[in-house]
Amino acid sequence: MPFIPHTEAEVQEMLATIGADDIEALFDEIPAQLRCGTLELVRAQMSELEVSQLISARAHQDGQPSCFIGAGAYDHHIPAAVWQIATRGEFYSAYTPYQAEASQGTLQLLYEFQSMMTGLTAMDVSNASLYDGASALAEAVLMAVRANRKSKSRRVLVPRSLHPAYRRVAQNIVRNQDILLEELPYDAAGGHTDPESLERYRGEDITALVIAQPNFFGVLEEVDILTDWAEANGALSIGVVNPLALSILNPPGSWGANGVDICCGEGQPLGIPLSSGGPYFGFLCCRKTLVRQMPGRIIGRTRDLDGKVGYTLTLQAREQHIRRSKATSNICTNQGLMVTAATIHMALLGAEGLARIAARCHTNSRELEERLRAVGDVRPLFDRPRFHEQVITLPVTAKQVLLELADDNLLAGYDLSRDYPELQNAILVCATEKRTHEEMDAYAAALARVLSRRGEVTRQPQTERMVKS
Repeated sequence: MPFIPHTEAEVQEMLATIGADDIEALFDEIPAQLRCGTLELVRAQMSELEVSQLISARAHQDGQPSCFIGAGAYDHHIPAAVWQIATRGEFYSAYTPYQAEASQGTLQLLYEFQSMMTGLTAMDVSNASLYDGASALAEAVLMAVRANRKSKSRRVLVPRSLHPAYRRVAQNIVRNQDILLEELPYDAAGGHTDPESLERYRGEDITALVIAQPNFFGVLEEVDILTDWAEANGALSIGVVNPLALSILNPPGSWGANGVDICCGEGQPLGIPLSSGGPYFGFLCCRKTLVRQMPGRIIGRTRDLDGKVGYTLTLQAREQHIRRSKATSNICTNQGLMVTAATIHMALLGAEGLARIAARCHTNSRELEERLRAVGDVRPLFDRPRFHEQVITLPVTAKQVLLELADDNLLAGYDLSRDYPELQNAILVCATEKRTHEEMDAYAAALARVLSRRGEVTRQPQTERMVKS
């Protein structure tokens, strides 16, 4: 809190009321080794201004590293108005809108969010959000198994090029429900799911096929062919998408001849700060024919007896409202505050603004590739079109290089060997619209120094900006 108005006497009175000796007694359950301790100020008596200046100076000692890591969480610019509005009391402290007559503002905002997401994805229906992108995929898999009544196998094909955390979360949630997630390999040259790899499943009972666009490597998939294959083989299709990418790429509702059946993903790129990993929110959209299998809240728009527009919760197949055995989900947490920020973010930027940001991200990604190519034997691994991020191979093992670059205040990429043992020398790099030419120059120069110390640089990076004026 920036300001605590209680006097020492009031604090003692409150402690006495609850039977605590001092404030420390309120935290006695926290092990000592987990506490950060107290901040020792330089002098016993400091003014508010002096304390603020001291704390700011110490915070700056940590540095502000340039972030070139993507991997599902992206360092985008967020207009100041987004969180200024989202943290107003009527949004920030709003409770679950069970009482429609007292929650029209919250319900209308969630309805607007649903409308924006259906427009962005070209799907018929959207819910009012889920916990995060990974659990949204798990919910989509459960939804597909319930909805595809012609399939009895409960087999779902999942590409290995899908985000590793998404695959782990989905596996943990569905494995005890006799659902089998079968991994599809990625093409060594392109980094995508080769449609030919699906031929071995032709004619078999497959419940659903998961399609990522772009995939974890940033590579664009053959989404039209994959979607049509699923439909032709009696499987439902689940698109996992980056919402920002949909501002310039073909939306999942238009993939193939008839579009995907279910679409989900992570909403963090829409106005949510990195925040050390959360809170974020997941989104889930589907065809209208599948709406009764959709987990989470859905907001409806209607008119009352006086003809006035009103909003209310509808199709509430949640465990709070009906028998657990009949619920579509027991974990469909609605991230209302995050959705509030995302709705404001999309309203401020509009379709054109989102498309401009996506285009700038793509431009920066290509510029970063040019700079890194000029450093020793550094090159892109995959040869297919990509968006936002890409896999770069180094002449040495990636882990130690990333640690040394961190000393130069650079979050230089994601070590892919953590999830893909065959990619020991590969890192996943991302350059959002926030990355400047100077930051990319600094990255290339720092990488050259690190590789030079290891005797791996064959030529120095170009110092001039390699961008067209």
